[in-house]
Amino acid sequence: MSLRVTTYLPPLPVIAGENETYQYVPPGRSIITVLTDDHAELAAMADALAKAQMPTRQDADRLTAATTRHLSAERQYLYPVLEKLPSTHGSETADRQIDRDETLLKDLAALQTVAPGTAAFRQSAQAIVTELHRHTGSCDADIFPELLAAVSKVDLIRLGNRVEVAREAAPSRPHHGAPARPPWNKLTDALLGAADKIRDLLTGRKTYPA
Repeated sequence: MSLRVTTYLPPLPVIAGENETYQYVPPGRSIITVLTDDHAELAAMADALAKAQMPTRQDADRLTAATTRHLSAERQYLYPVLEKLPSTHGSETADRQIDRDETLLKDLAALQTVAPGTAAFRQSAQAIVTELHRHTGSCDADIFPELLAAVSKVDLIRLGNRVEVAREAAPSRPHHGAPARPPWNKLTDALLGAADKIRDLLTGRKTYPA
């Protein structure tokens, strides 16, 4: 029988009239499903940008925003749970992911400084493609199987719900030096996300697919 880990999420509310053996399964998607769908969408956006004959700043902005939001949500909920798993290398894997994700964030920041269609732009776009494939492969091979083996279905769904909420409140731009671990990143990412939304609104920057 697999060892189950208790996450740091608050308990589910008690449902009146239900007996103690009943386990309520909340609505929503598993964190693995949410992040896997994100990975596929981000890879498609990055591949399209890298291969485009006439890439646009809007496409680059949308990829930057979507990837930054995704990484923020993972840092808030995926990696902290990974570190609590009974596996002896969970913390090591989380540290490695956070370090490599910094490279991806730097590539995204570099993409914002170069003109679409230039050699430097294509180089940055291709670097993002490479890092996204690395990121996805690591999650699929090293993280998601660990979660499936050690975290209950209920908690996987609850984590998925929190990832979706965190992603919408997250920054839409890379912020070098911002905290990467709870509890500070949950506070700073929400504040940076609010500031980015105001800035995007004032400048007309598009951060979601049309």
